[in-house]
Amino acid sequence: MKVAVRTLCEFAARRGDLDFRYTPAPSAEEGIAGHQAIQSRRGYGHKSEYLLTGECLGLVLSGRADVYNPHKGRLEEIKTHRGDLSRIREHQRALHRAQLRAYGALLCRQENRKKLELALIYYDTGKDKETPVAETATADELWRELEGLCQQYKAWAEQEAHHREQRNALLSELTFPFAEFRPRQRQLAETVYKNSMTSGALLLEAPTGLGKTLGTLFPALMALPAAQQDRLYYLTCRNTARQLAMDAVTRLRAAQNQPRWPLRTLELVSKDDACEHPDKACHGDSCPLAKGFFDRLPDARAEAAQTEDTLDQATLAKIAASHGICPYFLAQEMARWCDVVIGDVNRLFDQSALLHGLIRQNNWKASVLVDEAHNLVDRGRGMYSVRLEQQRLLKVKKSAPRPLKSAIDRTARAWQSLIRDHQRDDETPVFLDNLSPQLLGALQATVSNLTDYLADNPPDLTLQELLFESVAFMKLAESFGDHSLCEFQRTGRGRASLTIQNLIPADFLRERFEAAQSVLLFSATLSPGVYYRDLLGMPEDTRFTSLPSPFSAEQLQVQFTPGISTRQTHRDASLRPIADLIARQFRERPGHYLAFFSSFKYARAVSETLAKEAPDVPQRSQQPGMSPQQRSEFLAGFQKSGGSVAFAVLGGVFSEGIDLPGDQLIGAFVATLGLPPFDAWHDILKARLEQRFGAGYDYTYQIPGLQKVAQAAGRVIRTPEDRGVIWLIDDRFLKPAIHSLLPRWWFR
Repeated sequence: MKVAVRTLCEFAARRGDLDFRYTPAPSAEEGIAGHQAIQSRRGYGHKSEYLLTGECLGLVLSGRADVYNPHKGRLEEIKTHRGDLSRIREHQRALHRAQLRAYGALLCRQENRKKLELALIYYDTGKDKETPVAETATADELWRELEGLCQQYKAWAEQEAHHREQRNALLSELTFPFAEFRPRQRQLAETVYKNSMTSGALLLEAPTGLGKTLGTLFPALMALPAAQQDRLYYLTCRNTARQLAMDAVTRLRAAQNQPRWPLRTLELVSKDDACEHPDKACHGDSCPLAKGFFDRLPDARAEAAQTEDTLDQATLAKIAASHGICPYFLAQEMARWCDVVIGDVNRLFDQSALLHGLIRQNNWKASVLVDEAHNLVDRGRGMYSVRLEQQRLLKVKKSAPRPLKSAIDRTARAWQSLIRDHQRDDETPVFLDNLSPQLLGALQATVSNLTDYLADNPPDLTLQELLFESVAFMKLAESFGDHSLCEFQRTGRGRASLTIQNLIPADFLRERFEAAQSVLLFSATLSPGVYYRDLLGMPEDTRFTSLPSPFSAEQLQVQFTPGISTRQTHRDASLRPIADLIARQFRERPGHYLAFFSSFKYARAVSETLAKEAPDVPQRSQQPGMSPQQRSEFLAGFQKSGGSVAFAVLGGVFSEGIDLPGDQLIGAFVATLGLPPFDAWHDILKARLEQRFGAGYDYTYQIPGLQKVAQAAGRVIRTPEDRGVIWLIDDRFLKPAIHSLLPRWWFR
């Protein structure tokens, strides 16, 4: 069995507590630059990223040594850091040393050396300072240590090899859990299977009603052994979609009639959802589930690997409790050993994504499926945006401990300077071309001082929040460029903010797509494909396929209103005509309808007009900031007899991701093109997208707006038996450029 040296050491050489107390760390770019800086200094004869391979106790090991000088007989492992070297925990140092000595053992065997000088090079990227920790070892002692690690791993490796054989045998004969595919679902499955087999990147528009969850998961699982893929990641943008995927795996299992189910499936949930002690910090001095975590992990890991239950949140919590360890970090560990991982898109795409790190570390061939992928543009922007609040700093400043006072005062003065330079009489945001060097310098000093203080004093939530916010801002500041925008805003005394907003997530997401062997992004609305390819940074050879809908135009009446405009200047004039239209439609065919508007204000104005002009038409409305219970009650209203008109906001929680088949919803009114506001922010976005892609208006306004319209209207027809009506309320819907972006099946 093949295993990376780092994976071997993380499996067999970790001991002691979990410890996630903050230590300043270089960014990924800084880490790479730090490695390159050290390697460039080593002079003639050294070898960088030196490939090492070898077999030990039947394990095929591999890794890359940072620096090897064959003339000096010296092997170096570079670890970048920031600040005081003593901040690196003992368990981390032990892991670093184990990794270096494992590389040394392989090198001695590969190069036939009798002994070797080994050096851990701790490089402070902020001070450009090297701190070597050197030792000399013989080939024999290094090999004995490596055998010790491999002995611990071997039984596990043999178990994993057997597991993979059983898994592949199961998946090669996997049967669909229903007697027949839905209409077009077989075509969907064949498309997904072919994409996996050809290591492709595919944007797949699969209309509602195809059964996309099973229609993608089933063929992707079948392709795992045939394509020799290691892992399947099913990623979602909503928790409800994650549960649908978990249910699909359960359904597949039930349909196989197998005595054993050798397919490990893991559900990854957020830390907030999994944490048993949210009031405690993640280290052994605070949380009992972090104390001795790595000492108890092997038994918990073994139990989790042997269970035939799906490793959902409840199952993992039960296993973790029986071993006295943290369920969230047990799930992180099991992500290394599970065949299928189902979780949020941030697990692969955000700045410190677990799954992306595992792919890179283990050279896995991963199959990636992204559900409701039309949301990934906005989600990607959010992952690489950060907000810095003056108010948080001032809250700390009032009672700042003496060791922190100087740095915090300096940062407060930097804020005041920023305010003087960009203050306006109103609260209008100001967009900056560059970040303030004065503020960045002050923040760096504050981060350093906060880190030192928190390491030597009891946890302080207020100080930690300031630290984490400052660090997050600094990290994105380091990569600030034309893909981002800096927004300054002041809403009152002491209430200034500075936001780095990502505009083009492609620059951050590109390497995530490159790391996967096959990628499938699917949704009911992914047209035009080039928009998503460009903004997400997918490969140039990404294909786009739109599958025919299982529904027909006979099921849906699409109505237009050439005499009504919902433009901002025409809003007041549109209230009465829209209310009359809603009343006429409801009276002709009573039932449940959704009426979508561009804002709560617009929806409320039409609702009030309808109540005045047609009091016989029952209605209810979405409210801002509804709780989960209120949302459930709103949806439950669609099951009541008699019907009503439910007012909602386009792009909100009720315009996608809800399923109201049959008589639960028989029509929708969409009184907006869904276009974003024509404000300063979107003007800048349009200019950046025009400069980068030559499609500023389309990429900023038209495509995102019409995608929301299609999603909202898509609530009406959910099954082949459904019948309904959609009113597209705005004269612009009849323009060819707009009309061409609407789903084709509506009109044929």
